[in-house]
Amino acid sequence: MKFRKQPGLVLSLVLACHPLPTAAMTILLTAAAALTGRSGVECALVAATVLSGQLTIGWMNDVVDRHRDKRVAREDKPVALGWVDTGTVTFAIACVVLLLIPLSIANGTVAGIAHLVAVASAWMYNFWFKKTVLSWLPYAVSFGLLPAFLSYGGLGGGFHGGPPTIAMTVLAALLGVGIHFLNTLPDLVEDNDTGIRHLPLRIALKIGAPRLLWISMAFTLLAAAGVVIAALTVGVRQ
Repeated sequence: MKFRKQPGLVLSLVLACHPLPTAAMTILLTAAAALTGRSGVECALVAATVLSGQLTIGWMNDVVDRHRDKRVAREDKPVALGWVDTGTVTFAIACVVLLLIPLSIANGTVAGIAHLVAVASAWMYNFWFKKTVLSWLPYAVSFGLLPAFLSYGGLGGGFHGGPPTIAMTVLAALLGVGIHFLNTLPDLVEDNDTGIRHLPLRIALKIGAPRLLWISMAFTLLAAAGVVIAALTVGVRQ
């Protein structure tokens, strides 16, 4: 997204949080909570919790990748472009984390821990895993924990609900792996130039990016269909 002039601080922070994935995750998990019969207040809490976590993930990604994004002349990265100072984004992350922890636990102790671990796994992807053949692992962990966040969720601290179904957990983890592949495909050239040797890049170098795209799309669609079928049959909670 190109701007004729430098955006202000608020818009720069919005752009730096990866707004589309952030909004998509927030909306989908809130809708999932509603479909499991959660009240309006509980759904609002889920939305605030997921949004907080996604904001920290997006901002951290732009802070960690700022030098690489600048090197490849990314025009959609506010931190790399200097629209917003790195310290400002880091401070925003710290502030949101102070909200994220109590918001997560307010969904229930087990649900809150599951969500916090999922967010921490995404942070680890930004810091190290994205450079390795294990780049898929944080996505599998983060998405695989989301059914637990929903199944154990309730209003207020303490213990609520029950464990998620094994089918939903496995399918959510597989969906996360598929999304990882689709997310990385547009940046394969830049990643190769800057030494980010994640699994999708390694596979693309062997079989070609077009073939990997079709395989990734098919895999992700099948995993998503599996999640929907599992939700309608076995459900989220055991």
